[in-house]
Order: sequence, then structure tokens, then C-alpha cells
Amino acid sequence: MPSPQSAAPAFPLIPEVQSFLDFARVEKGLAANSIASYRRDLVEFSKFIQRRGKSVSDIQRDDIRLFLKELKDRGLQDRSRARHLVSVRNLFRFLVREGRIAGDPTAEVDAPQLGQSLPWYLSTEEVDRLLAEPDVSTPAGLRDKAMLELLYATGMRVSELVNTATADFDMELGLVRCTGKGSKERLIPVGKSALRAVELYVATGRAALAGKRNPSWLFLNRRGGRLSRVGFWKILAAYGRHAKFATRLTPHLLRHSFAVHLLERGADLRSIQLMLGHSDISTTQIYSHVLKERLKEVYQSHHPRA
Repeated sequence: MPSPQSAAPAFPLIPEVQSFLDFARVEKGLAANSIASYRRDLVEFSKFIQRRGKSVSDIQRDDIRLFLKELKDRGLQDRSRARHLVSVRNLFRFLVREGRIAGDPTAEVDAPQLGQSLPWYLSTEEVDRLLAEPDVSTPAGLRDKAMLELLYATGMRVSELVNTATADFDMELGLVRCTGKGSKERLIPVGKSALRAVELYVATGRAALAGKRNPSWLFLNRRGGRLSRVGFWKILAAYGRHAKFATRLTPHLLRHSFAVHLLERGADLRSIQLMLGHSDISTTQIYSHVLKERLKEVYQSHHPRA
């Protein structure tokens, strides 16, 4: 499978864009997927300004608006156009900080209005059904049980889950060290149920998967190597089909469920933000909207004068 960077469009980048991408990769430490996303958006912008016969320093506010209009005319959705604007805005902010241009032409350009997309999540009963699916009489079942318990207990991203090492766990304190986006580390508390599942897998299942190998990764495939993201997606989807869930299960669905269930039981947004590894609290605030919608449903269903 090609890497995100190798799959990027083959287009000669203008020097200002290349400088920004180098800054984002080296100094900000952004992940390869983020760099590839910036590159795709800024390739489109580079093509646009070259068609206009302009340089980056010539770009004005109206040029940015025309760029967004062209994207709309090509059929790009609001969310995609908003992402392009974020990429272009970050480029110009970088150039202003570097003293290469005097002002930011994106400063007064409004982003496309996005509808509030509330994340789907599982009920606690559905989570219980899912966690009961793995056959814990087998090494693979013990592994799957531990992965599902840990994902729901911590709200990890699937990439963080499969990259977890055995040394990342402190069983006595009930903590796991997680390396997230931009190689940022955070400590996440792990509940007793997940800790028991991980301990049982390590004690009686992991060695059978590892064979003669001695890998550092916690979750192993049947050949003793690190379980991949795609491998976990397939495992989760298979359990969802077997349990006859109405919606297709994804790792992010468990992440959403983790956040919503914490919020329903009184956790504050700041704590949830830290556990999820969100750099901005505004990303976490969507879960407060979920809770508000849930409260409305309860009111409509149960209040005598609703």
C-alpha cells in the first residue's frame, strides 16, 4: 500500500508551499496523513494561482473567494471547501509570521457554513453485547476481548491502540501511555474491566500468538507480528455482523461512545478532551451537543406535558 506522501499529487509545488509543508513536518511535528492532506489542498490552490498568472504575494481576499467558488462549481461539498480554506489560511499565516508577506488575505474570508453533524454512538447495552462477542477460550478471542475493552475504556484511536506496547501499561496504577497525533504522549486511566481483560490476554493468550518471537507490541496477529489498523477494522466489523448491529461498527464509533457515556455520567469536557487527545476543546464540544439531543429525547418521551 502506498504511503500517504507517495500517494500525493505529482505537481511541482511553489516554494512558499514547500516551505510551509517543511515547517509543518519538521517544526510542528504533524503526522504524515496531515501533511498529505495539506499538500493535496495546497496543490489545488497552487494550480489556481498559476492559472490566474499570479504569485502568492499578489493574492488578495477576492482571489481566495474565487478559489472557493471554483471548488463549489466543481461539486466539492461545504466540508471539503472549508478544509481547503483552513489549509490556505494556515499557509498565509505561516508566510506572515515568516515576514514573506505583509498581510493575510484569508483573514476576512468566511468559511462555508457547516451543518452540525452529531456523532452516532452505541448505548451501554449495545456495548455490553459487543464486549460479550469474543470467544475467550482462544488466544485470538482473548486478544479481541482485551482490545475491545481497552478501546471502549480509553477512547483511543485505532492507530494508537495497535501501536500500544506492553511497556506502555502500568497495571498497578491503572494507566496506559498513549502516543497520539504529532507524537504527543498522554496518560489515560484504564478501568478494572479492561485491565482484567488485558492481564488475562497477556497471561494466557499473547504467548500463543507470539510463538518464538518476542515483539514489543501488545496486540499481535496470528503470525506474531503487530496487528494492523485494517486487521482491527475487520475484526470489529465481523463482531458487529455476528451480533446483528443495525449500523456498521467502526473504531470511531467506540471512541464516540466512550466520550458520550462519560459525559452522561458527569465528566467534564476538559477531562474528556485530555483523554481523547484533542488539541482544541472545540473538537470535544460536539459531545455536549449529543448530550443535549439525548436530554431532549428523554424529555419528549417522559414528561407528561411535552
